[in-house]
Amino acid sequence: MPDFGTVLLGAPGSGKTTACNGLQQFFSLTKRDCAVINIDPANDILPYKCDVDIAELITLRDVIQEYGFGPNGGLIYCMEYLEKNMDWLLGRLEGLKGKYLIFDCPGQVELYTHNNAMRNILRILEKHDFRLCIVHMVDAHLCTDAPKYISSLLLSLKTMLHLSQPHINVLSKIDLIQTYGSLAFNLDFYTEVQDLSYLLESLNNSPDCTPRFAKLNAAVCELVEEFGIVGYTTLCVEDKRSVKGLIDQMDRANGYFGKDEEEGSMLWAVGSSNYLKYFDEIQDIQERYIGMDAEKY
Repeated sequence: MPDFGTVLLGAPGSGKTTACNGLQQFFSLTKRDCAVINIDPANDILPYKCDVDIAELITLRDVIQEYGFGPNGGLIYCMEYLEKNMDWLLGRLEGLKGKYLIFDCPGQVELYTHNNAMRNILRILEKHDFRLCIVHMVDAHLCTDAPKYISSLLLSLKTMLHLSQPHINVLSKIDLIQTYGSLAFNLDFYTEVQDLSYLLESLNNSPDCTPRFAKLNAAVCELVEEFGIVGYTTLCVEDKRSVKGLIDQMDRANGYFGKDEEEGSMLWAVGSSNYLKYFDEIQDIQERYIGMDAEKY
């Protein structure tokens, strides 16, 4: 019988650990047995109950002291060390059979865009019948700044292509988005990654934008649109409806609802649909957290 789970990753401060804590609390309320696995060797303050901690194997602090690496090099070393010692992780996961797994990952984006250690770890887990989906957290405030939003699109696209796993991109902390500035367009423009040519004017109006940079901006937007695979859902971890909406997408991505062999799986599927509303519409999120006129764009 396969094991199911979610791998939360993203840049530092994007809300991964907070989301892990929120998911654990939500699953506790809905009686889904879960376990949280911390594979971030730099994360030594955990707000959730941790069932497996990479600190038992290796920590960033020890690597820096032993080899003199900086934080980035140390994290890469730690993840490559974990890749070489997957027997340790698989052995610890053996004791969590039947539980829904939540992986809390490091915040160094190079691990998901260039280095192969994380990709190889996921492939090893896949070969051992773990059915996982990626939840890539992106801070929602990046939508208030056109260059940062385009950068987040490139990061999401590269992560999707590099890891090659069922994937959900999430605009986290959506309830705080207005504290960083107003959106130029309605929220669905950013979640659905609509016509990016509308952002080019903002990008090219920068005083530092030369004609060569303008061409680069256009090429980057065209690249993202040609792939056509990047989109975002939203998350406010304090909002049960928002968390429930993300979990519904996670379950479809990794096939959790399809595991009829496990007793009670269909009860969860039916019961959870009545526990809260099924999906938060982007329009509803817009009205609750942003309050922008729907006709602006």
